[in-house]
Amino acid sequence: MKENNPIVYSTEKGRICPECGFPEKECHCRTKKISKIISDDGTIRIRKEKKGRNGKEVTIIQGISLSEQAVQSIVSDIKKKLGTGGTVKDDIIEIQGDRVKFIAEYFIKLGYKVQINGG
Repeated sequence: MKENNPIVYSTEKGRICPECGFPEKECHCRTKKISKIISDDGTIRIRKEKKGRNGKEVTIIQGISLSEQAVQSIVSDIKKKLGTGGTVKDDIIEIQGDRVKFIAEYFIKLGYKVQINGG
């Protein structure tokens, strides 16, 4: 019966991946999927997202292969320059608002290859 209805939440561990059974933050499936989708090719992918956010736009940045501290520094700098909020979740940067052009120019100036995806 457990096989047909996998546990998806535990009060002790939070959300559980239905595929591998590990807590969401330690999910082995997601890590493999993300690695396949976004390879470490040096390209930063930027897109705008609105779905599932109550109509509010967010700019998503993926593909930065830097240390966590360096990524936090970049996010802090972007937020200061834009005067907006943002966060880092699972190696994905989220900046409030449609800021695709500014962020693309920001990373190009830093010497990164940038790809803007529809969203």
